Amino acid sequence: MSQVKRAPAPVAVGKTSAASGPRWRWAAVAVLLAAACYAPFQLVPFHVFQLTMVLIYAVALLGLNLLVGHAGQISLGHGAFFAIGAYTAAILLDRWALPYPLTLPVAAGVAFLLGLALGVPAMRLRGLYLALVTLAIAIFLVPLLKRFEAVTGGSMGLTLAKPVPPGWSGLAEDQWLYFLTLAIAVAAFLLARSLLRSRVGRALHALRDDETAAEVMGVRLSSYKTLAFAWSAMFAGAAGCVYTWVIGFVSPDSFTVNLSITLLAGLVVGGLGSLFGPLLGGLFVMFVPSISQDINEAAPGVIFGLLIIAVMYVAPTGLAGLAERLIKKIPRKE
Repeated sequence: MSQVKRAPAPVAVGKTSAASGPRWRWAAVAVLLAAACYAPFQLVPFHVFQLTMVLIYAVALLGLNLLVGHAGQISLGHGAFFAIGAYTAAILLDRWALPYPLTLPVAAGVAFLLGLALGVPAMRLRGLYLALVTLAIAIFLVPLLKRFEAVTGGSMGLTLAKPVPPGWSGLAEDQWLYFLTLAIAVAAFLLARSLLRSRVGRALHALRDDETAAEVMGVRLSSYKTLAFAWSAMFAGAAGCVYTWVIGFVSPDSFTVNLSITLLAGLVVGGLGSLFGPLLGGLFVMFVPSISQDINEAAPGVIFGLLIIAVMYVAPTGLAGLAERLIKKIPRKE
């Protein structure tokens, strides 16, 4: 009798490849955290400050990613919620001398409530119309902050003391602020990950892919659209609060509409819908404008735009998508 040759079982291969993916991701996270903890002890204070700002922008972009990348809603006013969080923390510290840790939940909560309010018109608007509404918020916020000078400090802004490192830590001020920001960023990423892996994440993805089909499946469009704006604003408010701690100064001119546009550009370059996209976007938001300024002081905006075009040409799905494609090309053992 002729022997029948058996083909290799595809199920085992599938399990191996599926299991290798999470292992690679967890290994990358472990290496990244180790490098993040090691970096402030090897860098000069200015570079530590730059990394701190990268983490702050990453938290803000984490919220924008929930809204744009996972819920499919457009926003050109994310910088306004960033400013709301920053000014809430600054006013609490300046007027009421509230302890620094308490300003974080208050700033995030105020931004969350304002995000809920913005989510109401979002239930009826989409696309270009929704983008214009969010853009209008970013535009009128600056003159609004200047008008209420008794509270916000007007055009002069508010100057604040930075958190002082405790004696037991043995850390310099820049290192202490960095580790505070790192802890908040890690907590924010874990919160976003748990949201996306829950029923909420599945509802947001259904809303993004096809609103009609999502509604047929039982997803309450109005509720999840509103909550998407609120969650997005909450992350931005928390980032704005930490920004106030790190900078020690807030003024209306720090939160112009350019900030909102830069944040959106950073998210697109980093990678929409990717959990690591906001981190790469934070690097982009922090370093690319300064690089553009160094290349050509007369026209940094032109250089900035050309760099965005170049990155999107090389990586249409963002830097996170490019990294994922490169990792998949690495040969693995059978």
